[in-house]
Amino acid sequence: MPSGYQMAEIGEPGDMEEVNEARGLEEDRSSLKSTMERNGKTQPNGPVKDKKLGMIKQFRESMKQVGEKSPLFSNSKGSKDRPNSDQGGHSIEPEVTSLTHQLPPPPSPSLSAGSPVASPLKSPGGFFQRKEGGESAKDSPPSQKKHSRSHSDSSAIGDSLLKKGASIRRSLRLVGNKKDKTLKQVRLPSVTEITVEEKREREKESIEIKESYILPEIPLTPLSVMQINELIKTEVLEEAHLNLLSLRQEFQREREECTEEASPMELAKKEKDLSILYRAMQEKVKEIVRDSNSLSSRNKELLMHVARIIQEEEKREAEPGGVVGPGDWRGAWREAVSLGVKATLMRVNLDRPEQNASWLAIHLGLLGKAIVEDLEKVKGELQGSYPPSFNVFSTYMSCYHGAVSQHLNMLQQQVTDLKDYYTLLDWIINRYESEKIMTSPSLRPEMEAENTGLSLEEGFLDQLKAKYCMRAKEDMRASLDKILELENEDIWIKKQAPETDDEHFFNSDIHMDIWTKVESNAVNSKRIDANLEMRVVCSCLEELQKFPKQFETKLRCCCNSVENSSLWADYQITYINSFTALKEHMEGYRESCPTQVDHLSREVDGLVHRLVQGLEDQFKNDVRPYLRRMMTRKWLSTDEDFQQLYSRTEKLSQRCSQMRPPYVQTFVSRLHYYVVKEYVSQLMKNNYSCKNRKHDKAATKMRMQWDKLKDLFEEMTTHDWLHPVGDHLSNIIGETNKRNIKNHLEGLVADYPDISKKHLSAVLYFRGLMRGRERQVILQRLTELKRELGTAGNTGDSRRALFSDMQVTVTNTDCLADIPFSCLSSSQTDKERA
Repeated sequence: MPSGYQMAEIGEPGDMEEVNEARGLEEDRSSLKSTMERNGKTQPNGPVKDKKLGMIKQFRESMKQVGEKSPLFSNSKGSKDRPNSDQGGHSIEPEVTSLTHQLPPPPSPSLSAGSPVASPLKSPGGFFQRKEGGESAKDSPPSQKKHSRSHSDSSAIGDSLLKKGASIRRSLRLVGNKKDKTLKQVRLPSVTEITVEEKREREKESIEIKESYILPEIPLTPLSVMQINELIKTEVLEEAHLNLLSLRQEFQREREECTEEASPMELAKKEKDLSILYRAMQEKVKEIVRDSNSLSSRNKELLMHVARIIQEEEKREAEPGGVVGPGDWRGAWREAVSLGVKATLMRVNLDRPEQNASWLAIHLGLLGKAIVEDLEKVKGELQGSYPPSFNVFSTYMSCYHGAVSQHLNMLQQQVTDLKDYYTLLDWIINRYESEKIMTSPSLRPEMEAENTGLSLEEGFLDQLKAKYCMRAKEDMRASLDKILELENEDIWIKKQAPETDDEHFFNSDIHMDIWTKVESNAVNSKRIDANLEMRVVCSCLEELQKFPKQFETKLRCCCNSVENSSLWADYQITYINSFTALKEHMEGYRESCPTQVDHLSREVDGLVHRLVQGLEDQFKNDVRPYLRRMMTRKWLSTDEDFQQLYSRTEKLSQRCSQMRPPYVQTFVSRLHYYVVKEYVSQLMKNNYSCKNRKHDKAATKMRMQWDKLKDLFEEMTTHDWLHPVGDHLSNIIGETNKRNIKNHLEGLVADYPDISKKHLSAVLYFRGLMRGRERQVILQRLTELKRELGTAGNTGDSRRALFSDMQVTVTNTDCLADIPFSCLSSSQTDKERA
């Protein structure tokens, strides 16, 4: 009869009777076959039985074809357990095919109550049977508790097909009667209507393996040792283990009986065979578990066998003959999981540092990806192949923590660069436990109950951070050396003028290069650990403390050949600006590294002071010849020397406008003080005396020159107290009436209380007043004014000392200089009376 015809008649009431009759015949057949096998007889084959089974055979073929054409057939979890599911069968008629597409899709056989996968009984070719719905072995008929392998297979095949047919009939919901054989058309639901959560729940239910199981009947007579070993090699674990248990029971019986037939030598030989076979079995189990994640196609059935073997051996570990010690089976399983995890990590590509500068970053990225993919397989496939007590996901997680920790220890031995130390620390602290790896959404909800931290060795992370700090310090030293090298190549060797910034200050990128290096290390370290940031910054600042002196040595060595004094001055101003800015940048780290910042500030201040001093010394050497010729006959007759002094002072003052605060005010004030002091000091040398009324011309020249100098320094100096001295001296020198000179002393003494009789005597000498009573009166008036102002015997404010720093050349031209003023006044009175 054609299969399509059979399919159309399934919904008939009469067909149900035929199915029930066929099922009864099949059960009778199985019972008869089991009885005859126990009696050592074969089942007779007759034409009557073949005739009775013809309808059942046809019914099975039609059910198989309908199941194969089912929309869910290819996705069924139990499809691989169906016998001959992929072998050639009869095709279904087109009209039947069209009908099946109009019906609602049948539920997955793996989720059906009668599904061979959902059933606790083993599928064809399987090993262990699970309890159905909590039903114990005691509730099962004797014929189902213990039976031979062949009977179990044939009975399971028949029951499975009958139940499968009934399940498909129920899912198809075929309705009809003899009068109306039309099937109801029901719209197929959209695939998108099945949510992701429902799909995950169905997958979880379909792959769940229960904790309990029923061990199949152990053969009374085991196979030979060679045969069992061959079964182990070919991974026929079900039969191998049953025969191994049979051999073990045989050994135990012989050992207990201690008969003459069982000699000690034979027992020892059998015990040795058991040991060899158990070791081989355990090694095979470890091999399967180790490769389970890379060979997932064979996982389901093999791993189920592995789990049941481990469970069974744990129950029998106290019995003799097992050889493997207590706990060794579960320990061997964990060891195999760990080996598989390590193998996964070792398969990740790892370039050598010389091959790729980013070797570590690339490797760790691939490593994280491999970990997630592997744990996704564990979650989606492997954990469903074991009973719950194995805690598969937790075991793999624990193994990954340990294996990754060992792998990182191996990697850190190859790390030498600062960036690689940072990459390693960042991956350990920030990435491993992030959503990119261990807390990936794809690993939830299993991951929520797990520890996501690495099992690092004690002190490993601290050692790695210490190496990072040390490498940051070494890297800072190399960067500073590189900065000096570039400055020499780009600026000093080429004698290139320094650039100016937007504010028209001389500028060098040294301070920015240094600050950028320190700040980048600080920012990167902070991403790892706030404490590490402080340690790294302190390390960088400690190395930076040596840099100012190294820079000064290199600068003077490379720039000694600079003949242009103006260019040398520009360099000095440039680096005064750069190191001043560097000091300001480093002040930002004072809170975390106060000691290191203080030391660095002192070093920078020392360098800046020496640069300023060098600039000042260069100016002094440049103008000293012109200052020496002030207040001389040549000076009175020509302005050449003063013009040279003024020109050089003006140029330096203009350069100082390109120096950053606060050193520019300090330097200009020192420059102002030096020019004023040296200019006035020329009066103290008694080199020239204005005779024949030349003092008036000298006073006019001095006032004119002083006004120029005052204008030059007025805007930049902080020593504005120096401005009046020129006017006071010009008034004294230019006074026509000698008696009126004493009237100009009050302002001079008020502004410059450190002036002494020696200084005033030198000024009077230049004025042309070298001796006489008027000179003594003027000097006596100075003494009285100093006494009145309370400045007698002291020089006043040391910060405003001018004359006390001037050396006076002593020239005693007055024999009455030491006579008291009272004596001079009485003799003058007697003369006037006469």
